[in-house]
Amino acid sequence: MSAQTRWRNRVPLLQVKGPLLVVQLLETTLLCLVNYASLVATNAARFRLLAGPDKKLMEMGLRRAQGPDGALSASKYSYVGGFDFTSNVLAGQLYGIPVRGTVAHSYIMSFSVLAEAQPRMLAPRAGGEPVDFPCLAVTWLERVCQLLHVPREGVSEGELAAFVSYAVAFPCSFQGLVDTYSVMRSGVPNFCGVALALAQLGYRAIGVRLDSGDLARQAAEIRRVLRACSIQFQLPWFEAVPIAVSNDISEQSLEAFGRELVQVNGRPRMKLTEEEEKMTLPGCKAVYRLWDAAGRPFMDLLALADESPPRAGQELEVWVLGGSPEALRVIPAAAETLHRTYFKDGQVCEPLPSLPEIRSHAKASLCSLGPAHKKLREPEAYQVAMTEKLHALLQDLRQASQ
Repeated sequence: MSAQTRWRNRVPLLQVKGPLLVVQLLETTLLCLVNYASLVATNAARFRLLAGPDKKLMEMGLRRAQGPDGALSASKYSYVGGFDFTSNVLAGQLYGIPVRGTVAHSYIMSFSVLAEAQPRMLAPRAGGEPVDFPCLAVTWLERVCQLLHVPREGVSEGELAAFVSYAVAFPCSFQGLVDTYSVMRSGVPNFCGVALALAQLGYRAIGVRLDSGDLARQAAEIRRVLRACSIQFQLPWFEAVPIAVSNDISEQSLEAFGRELVQVNGRPRMKLTEEEEKMTLPGCKAVYRLWDAAGRPFMDLLALADESPPRAGQELEVWVLGGSPEALRVIPAAAETLHRTYFKDGQVCEPLPSLPEIRSHAKASLCSLGPAHKKLREPEAYQVAMTEKLHALLQDLRQASQ
């Protein structure tokens, strides 16, 4: 199947034909490449489904990844699965993934006083004479403290210096990490002071990041502050400044914010086990996706490679994997062939899609899936079935093994 195709377990994702020794040598490599990629992309897709289409998702797992190669793969396949950004700069350079990030807590803690903020001068975005940005930020910070009834002396000057230095270096992409010290008594006031000073010069801060504590509760408190500043200083866009949360984000916490060898020398083989999920299906197979009249996929059909492909409007007798032992009759409105030949006789047969193309196709594939299949809790199982001929072969091999 193409790299961007949504698929389900028990469906043969990849077919390798050749001398047995060569195929066995390839098996481990191919399984390694496919399993990790599909794991990360699937997990990313679940986060995207939970977050919805409009929220921005950023992958920041480099520090905790399984080595640098694992980190690059995780960044790449998180993007395929639906994430918008990565903090991995090398992944951005190699794959063209948009790079986003903030600063480390250690960076903020490296500053003690405002005098350490260098350089100091920042020109307005529209052009003109540069201004002393630390002084401008202090002026705005005092106004914010008055509005929020926060004691000015309790606001960390070192944190302010870090924010100012970051803003001068990256005025178009300033994002404040606000939980190094007190979130509401220092981090948020400092962020607002620097962001409002940038706004006076024609720039817009791109967000706030929280990395500890009760993320949902603090995000709500920060939103109230941004809204208050928006009203007080007549900046309508300010109340909608994005709030990013990080640190052990799971599906549950996010919710709080709203392949085997199958044929040798032409003879079918299968792996028999008491665990049906680990049992392979025999023979060289073709895979077809069946669509209903509403334009949604409702079943993936496994057939032997020498069978004629299903046609639109044709009644099919199929056996659902893991379902009833009785046959099921279905009539697809359309049928799509999923397997494609990319590499044959040592040559690439078809150009490989780019990463943006893979990502776009994966997104469209997920969107086409029915809502009942996309529920994160108790989803309706997407059906995978086999043709009468494949079912008969399976039964024959089972009986022969007894």
